[in-house]
Amino acid sequence: MSMDSSTAVEPHSIPDAVLPYPDRARDRAKYVFWKAIYPLHNGIRNVLLASHVLHPPYNGRQDYVIGFIAPGRTVEGLLKHLEKQEFGNHFIAWEDDDQVASLRRLESFIWQYHLRIFKDGEVRGHYELTPEAHPFHHYHKRGQCARKEDFSKFLGDWVVPAEEVRQA
Repeated sequence: MSMDSSTAVEPHSIPDAVLPYPDRARDRAKYVFWKAIYPLHNGIRNVLLASHVLHPPYNGRQDYVIGFIAPGRTVEGLLKHLEKQEFGNHFIAWEDDDQVASLRRLESFIWQYHLRIFKDGEVRGHYELTPEAHPFHHYHKRGQCARKEDFSKFLGDWVVPAEEVRQA
């Protein structure tokens, strides 16, 4: 399935996800730290990547294909739907090849649903630790899993499952 270039999305057309304030004191310290570095995060990350101090944890697109945007639907419409499902812009996430949007739904300070939408209409997502609560474990994908049933509920009829697209 390919998408028309008119489906291109401004990266900030959906509000940023708001990290919930944690209960535990140690997590509160992490929360304050991240709130302080958010404005600098992407710039620092990009410098570390360019100087080869930091390396992306994978190349291309991350695992966990969910499906493709349904015929007659648009990226912008899907973003509006996902905003109603409590997803927000995930501005600190790695950017995958051909990605047009990266969103997250925060379950807590510690856990999140992470969803990516691509230029060709593909949608990928997984459940994982937040980078704010556990940066090392997050980077190394510890605790990451598909949770396809949850994503199916969030996405509804906006996305055709990958299995159905492959069979067509």
